[in-house]
Amino acid sequence: MSAQKHLQAVLDAERALREAEAALLDEPEKAVVDALESAVKEAKSIEDLDEATLRLERLADLCAQVPGPRMADALIAILDHDEPRVRVSAGEALLDVAYDYYAEVARAIDRTLDDGRAVRALAELPFLLAEVGEPSATPLLRRFLAHPDATVVAAAIEAAVELGDPELASSLESLADDEREVAEEDFEEETAATLGDLATDALEALRGRPEPDGRFDQGLGRAPKGRGR
Repeated sequence: MSAQKHLQAVLDAERALREAEAALLDEPEKAVVDALESAVKEAKSIEDLDEATLRLERLADLCAQVPGPRMADALIAILDHDEPRVRVSAGEALLDVAYDYYAEVARAIDRTLDDGRAVRALAELPFLLAEVGEPSATPLLRRFLAHPDATVVAAAIEAAVELGDPELASSLESLADDEREVAEEDFEEETAATLGDLATDALEALRGRPEPDGRFDQGLGRAPKGRGR
């Protein structure tokens, strides 16, 4: 097949995709939600990483176009996947939803915290809260700071600095002696820091003192790596 034919095939596929997506979203909302929710569960169970990634990246975009609590939960379920590309797609989709339907996303985050098992997602969600910057981010971040998983707590510490709310100081102070370690990535090197170190640096940052270079610059999709619980 010539390059021109390959190009035409790509354009035809793009047209077909857009038409199929429009037809799907034109169906009754409950049927669409049921179908997407089922597809997310199926895709997460696929062992072939390339196929799972392909499906979940597309499903993240579709779920973001359908309002409601079940789709917010589905996006967080996608965010909990092992593959970084999938988490980035889900994080960006959730962020788009949060700007328009923040309360829906906040309630979904509350449910995820209550459940407590989606640790990969929970280590990403604090960055979303900090970026959107709604008032309810502070009580939610307090819950993240009290989570038993070190990686989740480290992400919440970083997000607390990004949010910049001094009301989080008491929660950070309670972590000052925490000896659990998390890995920090600095370009190609990886070093360890305790949660107590991170919390102390975060308190200084909240008080207007400069934090160590690179300590609080990861952001959504690049959560720290925990080494203790």
